[in-house]
Amino acid sequence: MCIYKLKDGDVMKKILAIAVPIITLLLAGLCVMIFLDTDDDVAEKVTPVGVILNGNRNDMSWCTSHCEALEISAEKLNLSLTYRESVTVDTIGDTIRELVECGCEIVIANSFEFGEYLKQASEMYPEVYFFHCSGVDEGKNFTSYFGRMYQMRYLTGIAAGLQTETNEIGYVAAFPISEVNRGINAFVLGVRSVNPEAKVYVRWINSWVSDEDARNAAEKLMDEHNIDIITMHTDSVEPILVAEERGVMSIGYHRANPDICPETYLTAAVWDWEKFYTTHIQHCIQGKFAGDNYWDGIDTGIVAVAELSDKAVAGAAEQINAEYERLVNGTHDVFYGPVYDNEGVLRIAEEESMTDNAMLNEFDWYVEGVVIDED
Repeated sequence: MCIYKLKDGDVMKKILAIAVPIITLLLAGLCVMIFLDTDDDVAEKVTPVGVILNGNRNDMSWCTSHCEALEISAEKLNLSLTYRESVTVDTIGDTIRELVECGCEIVIANSFEFGEYLKQASEMYPEVYFFHCSGVDEGKNFTSYFGRMYQMRYLTGIAAGLQTETNEIGYVAAFPISEVNRGINAFVLGVRSVNPEAKVYVRWINSWVSDEDARNAAEKLMDEHNIDIITMHTDSVEPILVAEERGVMSIGYHRANPDICPETYLTAAVWDWEKFYTTHIQHCIQGKFAGDNYWDGIDTGIVAVAELSDKAVAGAAEQINAEYERLVNGTHDVFYGPVYDNEGVLRIAEEESMTDNAMLNEFDWYVEGVVIDED
């Protein structure tokens, strides 16, 4: 055993080396105690929350992604959740009124078309907080929020572009609105960044939730084109179920679902809404709510790409990870010029980027490589 003798100065250094970490730990512990006291105060009473869904909470897609997140938030913040499913624009007004009258202090709705009704309700019930997912308005007791999912679409497009052998990819889409168009264009830019010859065939179903229309569109795309990969922007999982039946690779949306298409699942662009809900619901409970319109990016964790399956081609994960890092550190974004539309017109000049307003509200065109598949 070796014994080292310390000089006087070394003794003092040794004492400080031991004391400083101990003091730091004590201070950190005090801060944690203060934080925990605050959290305990937040969770001391049950907070009733009404959740309005445009579909079924067990859809394994859009609605499920919200419900799974809110169940986690409920556990952390002592929330009592009341769900109302398959709400439409015809029933949204009565649904809001019912939830408020039964004591809900926070009302959350997950569909774009509910915006006008939620905004009116926020003015009618100033003591209630209203959350509108995919909306654009804000107010004293009203917030709207979404994530930059187009960034994830771009990354899954890279996976598709590397994977396709036919260079024909299918895309089942709900409505030709900015949100959906943004995702289509980002996906195709990702595809063509690694495979300039590939085309993406888009078929509209004019519904968020129709299983029948989503299935029909997926089948028609596969019948009429040599599709070997399909993806979608719809709340229905029917397109990836059709893909599983036909042996076509699929890229999911909203939620990873490898269990329901084990032979053909490649990856998915997914939401982690808990990253938003826990923080902002806690602010309501603490009286710190600030109404705003949030469009959170890749750095917040609200959007992500699910892990690639073992069916992905070699090297795909490395390419996607490299682009992911560029998006995170801000050295690149998806809609960075030059970008041409599918009629050959230059839409974004070299070294220029689209504004947030243009991406959110003015996306009425499609990038090179998009083919709108119509009867």
